Amino acid sequence: MAQARGRSCGVILRFERVRPTRKAKFQPLRSREITPQFLDRLLRALRRWNCDVVSPDEVLARLAQPRPGPFVCLTFDGGSRDLITFGHPVLARHKAPFAVYLPTAFPDGLGEAWWMALEQVIAEHDRIGLVIDHAERHFDTATIDDKYRVFRFLGSWLRALPPQELTAAVHDLCARYGVDVLRLTREAVMSWEELARLALDPQVTIGSATVNYPRLANVGDAVSQREIAMGGAVLRAALGRDAAHFAYPYGERGSFTSRDVRIVEQAGYASAVSAIPGVIGLGESPSPQMLPRIAWDGRRSSLRGLRVLLSGVMPGAAAQLSRRY
Repeated sequence: MAQARGRSCGVILRFERVRPTRKAKFQPLRSREITPQFLDRLLRALRRWNCDVVSPDEVLARLAQPRPGPFVCLTFDGGSRDLITFGHPVLARHKAPFAVYLPTAFPDGLGEAWWMALEQVIAEHDRIGLVIDHAERHFDTATIDDKYRVFRFLGSWLRALPPQELTAAVHDLCARYGVDVLRLTREAVMSWEELARLALDPQVTIGSATVNYPRLANVGDAVSQREIAMGGAVLRAALGRDAAHFAYPYGERGSFTSRDVRIVEQAGYASAVSAIPGVIGLGESPSPQMLPRIAWDGRRSSLRGLRVLLSGVMPGAAAQLSRRY
């Protein structure tokens, strides 16, 4: 009914990893993943629904249209290696454009995906300890419920720390439990050679997500300026093309500020995506430097719910339908 009334809209979907289903009971980052099978089902469904799969450049073109949808823009954060192994073959088979947002320190071998290190430490131990607010704290992680509870608590605590304190806390945790966070990150993220091969596909857009992926709200003006500008500069030097599009690290409300939006605009990025849920085409168009994205968990959220979302129903209602079906 909504589509018949011309209420269809556009959606930018946010994913991170594409890999086969794993059997491990403790998978705190699973909501950031989709399987190759779900990606294939998604692309087939979009074709059935006559929904265009578009690039970030096309999203900007449609912002000026009063009825831009239905369309979907597929985006992947982090530059995970399994995207080129499991995701790109599916996307290429469907000739689907997509965007990758990259923290440039990761393919340099200098970035630290601390959330992966935290997952590994908790998964391998029944009790862990670290220093929080200058005091030694210990946590029971023997059961699966305990592991999820501790991961949520420590993940929220680490994310709120300034970059230097975050690095110190992660290094302390990894030293205690024998986890090499640099090696873990290098193994999970594409190298520059792999990214260069991926960039040869004209359907691929590679954008910046800063250099070190800091929570921008936790850093000063100079650091924010440097992270935002240098991310694009490194991509330009490594791949020989301008990085026209940007993703705010983490991207949820409170992780970046209006200062960072201004810096992104001044740095010359044509668009910037957040992780704040929303759709494009209902009411006032969003700013190109504040585009909404919806994280879609292919293991828990249904394609029926996505179709409702594309029809112009607001995200809250679509979430209710995805749980029902």
